[in-house]
Amino acid sequence: MSADNAFTKENLNECLKALAKEFRRRNGTAVPAEIILVGGASILANYGFREMTYDMDAVVSASAAMKEAINAVGDQRGLPNGWLNTDFTRTKSYSDRLFEVSVYYRTFSNIVTVRTVAAEYLVAMKLMSGRRYKNDLSDIVGILWEHQKSGNPITWEAVDAAVCKLYGNWDEVPPISKSFIEAALAHDDLEALYRQSRESEQQSQDILLDFDQQYPNALKAENIDAVLEQARRKKKDQ
Repeated sequence: MSADNAFTKENLNECLKALAKEFRRRNGTAVPAEIILVGGASILANYGFREMTYDMDAVVSASAAMKEAINAVGDQRGLPNGWLNTDFTRTKSYSDRLFEVSVYYRTFSNIVTVRTVAAEYLVAMKLMSGRRYKNDLSDIVGILWEHQKSGNPITWEAVDAAVCKLYGNWDEVPPISKSFIEAALAHDDLEALYRQSRESEQQSQDILLDFDQQYPNALKAENIDAVLEQARRKKKDQ
């Protein structure tokens, strides 16, 4: 997906409005739908530090007409298949308690209710994912940073409670994620840490792109961390 049709804070609501209109046309008004935005889409809806996201991960509760509406809006707007991605429910960040911790955002066309995820739970989900080559760690810092600026800082206690609420405990959270959040909460310049985290993520993306070009089809989910670690060690030795 190119930057030209990435999701931004400005066009997020336009896409959701178009989706609700298309769903209503196909479904009627008898059976409403509910969407919980997670990840980058939830961050775009609630914060200002992210400029865009290339996917709109969501939990969707709706009739079969919703899939048809998603495809129709994608065709109308030149979006890729699955632009509203429900595959998130198969990732380790998913929890069946998400609805409990979601918060009302907006209702579109009086038929599609959209919810987002509250701050500390977004942090918990990003910690569970913990990908150094995506926006996971910088998103965590961005959330902490914005809440600090607003005078409503997020505490360790809130993050710990959110992780335990969604996942029961910290057992499945990557150790690097736990170390990262502890350091971030103690950091005295979250703006600087945010920029450092984004730079590190972009470097990781470049490393993985180079590796994939050199060794096509060799990059797998299970070896990404090893590839990144080896590349960083090699750079340090040089």
